[in-house]
Amino acid sequence: MSGLIPQDFIDDLVQRADIVEVVGSRVPLTKAGREYKARCPFHSEKTPSFWVSPQKGFYHCFGCGAHGTALSFLMEYERLEFPVAVEELARSIGLEVPRTDSGERVSVEPLYNVLDKAVTLYRQALRENPTAVEYLKKRGLDGETAREFGIGYAPLAWDTLLTACGASEEDRQQLLGAGLVIPRDTGGFYDRFRDRIMFPIRDSRGRTIAFGGRIIATGEPKYLNSPETPVFHKGRELYGLYEARRAERKLERLLVVEGYMDVVMLAAHGIRNAVATLGTATTSEHLRRIFSVVPEVVFCFDGDRAGREAAWRALQVSLPSLHDGRQIRFLLLPDGEDPDSLVRREGAAAFGARLTESIPLSEFLLDSLSADVDLRSLDGKARLAALAKPLLSQLPDGVYRELLTTELARRLGLPRERLDGLLGNPATGSSGAGPAAPAPTARPDRPARPTRQATGHNTTRGSLSRQAIALLLHYPVVAHEVALPDNLEGSGQRGVELLRELHALALSRPDVTPPLLLERFRDRPELPHLAQLLAEEPLVGPEGAAAEFRGCLGRLLSAATQQELATLLQKAGQEALSGPERERLATLQRTVVAGTATTGTGRGS
Repeated sequence: MSGLIPQDFIDDLVQRADIVEVVGSRVPLTKAGREYKARCPFHSEKTPSFWVSPQKGFYHCFGCGAHGTALSFLMEYERLEFPVAVEELARSIGLEVPRTDSGERVSVEPLYNVLDKAVTLYRQALRENPTAVEYLKKRGLDGETAREFGIGYAPLAWDTLLTACGASEEDRQQLLGAGLVIPRDTGGFYDRFRDRIMFPIRDSRGRTIAFGGRIIATGEPKYLNSPETPVFHKGRELYGLYEARRAERKLERLLVVEGYMDVVMLAAHGIRNAVATLGTATTSEHLRRIFSVVPEVVFCFDGDRAGREAAWRALQVSLPSLHDGRQIRFLLLPDGEDPDSLVRREGAAAFGARLTESIPLSEFLLDSLSADVDLRSLDGKARLAALAKPLLSQLPDGVYRELLTTELARRLGLPRERLDGLLGNPATGSSGAGPAAPAPTARPDRPARPTRQATGHNTTRGSLSRQAIALLLHYPVVAHEVALPDNLEGSGQRGVELLRELHALALSRPDVTPPLLLERFRDRPELPHLAQLLAEEPLVGPEGAAAEFRGCLGRLLSAATQQELATLLQKAGQEALSGPERERLATLQRTVVAGTATTGTGRGS
């Protein structure tokens, strides 16, 4: 979707969202003190370990560790991308999402409206055109499936949409913006789609964003798609994804095919997990969308040369997406067949059997490379290793890459360690699967609750900067009560820069809340750590937050002073200090002595 959602709108939306209402409308919640509890929707459990805090605007599962804001919940539960989750949350509280283009806010709602009108007009035209209806019947399409997918017909006339929807200049501009008409060189417009079966392309909310048109008679192009518009980018969209998710609540895998009719005819035969790219090769954006919905994808292509080339392109673009837990398989159909023709000839059961015989990506990759080399010769084995090296380098570190490299070593007849050296890989086992998940911070049967007010040296939970960050997350208002000193960086503690950024964000508006702070770190590596801190019990209650935060800063300053003092003393033992350095050393020594006397921990206490 073109245009950026303004950050100030996202901030306002997060501030106004009621997380109890968002979660409670999808998961049964039970009141439990100040929080709400439920059985976690993200993993199977018998005892509720999923808690929603209206005070924090945050949810957390003590069983599986899932946590986040109202937006995070929509993205995980509904399997929505961030922009769509923003739109869904905005819709639920009666707001329209503005977008910016060249610095100015623009609305895309008129485009959705005119596209909806086109769907209605095309569907009506289909009912009134016996030739188009007969064409679909001959293809084996039933009326129920046609209605579900909103299939219609664009009449042969040059001005069907213009006559029905283009009464004013503003209307014609909306038709142009939606990609439904084309400007004439001599002035005016004409309909883009004529004498074609029309397939509405829907986004994840079910809104029509574009069309694909299949010609009935002879002519070129056989398929015609809408152009890029503010609401449609063909490199991101997948035809049939909306319908697949509606048909099956728990999708386990998606089948990627090449054409609209492939998707529709598979659905007509009960295979409801097929999607199609829109006249383009598979992109990394397509894969990102697929893996946000399911852990497995099967690419289904014709078995001819063009189909194998398409499969190989899909493999190449898939490699960086193959994190552990994801699976990609390939199904190459008999030459001259496509899913549409095959499912009509063989039926759903036989087609499903073919799916069980699809080839894992690892096998398809090595078999395809091996087909061009002679593995009986040393030269052939060296050639296979050279061909595989750039492909293996695109795989993320993890178990899958380890296993695939081991299988390549087996085929080459080389020890794994020797192959690693030839490929320039680090030693086997060095590519870890990332840090271990943090341990639960409380018992699964009990929510996080504020502790008694802590004071000064009783706080022992992690580094000082971590404690200060946690306080800011739970009680952002303390930023308006306590300023940050200038020289905290001298403490040598990690996280001081993050502390400064959070403090500045909390100061940016007087009504800032914890979920607003979290959302500002979306798509940044700090987000999981910040979310984990917010899931923990707060160090103090709201009445003691400012004093505790001030105490953390004081101890950070003391650490910075001690660090600077140690550095100067070390230098003094090695060389003569300059005049300013001697003065600074004396000042620091007085500061440390005064601080020690104040705390009562010095020798004279």
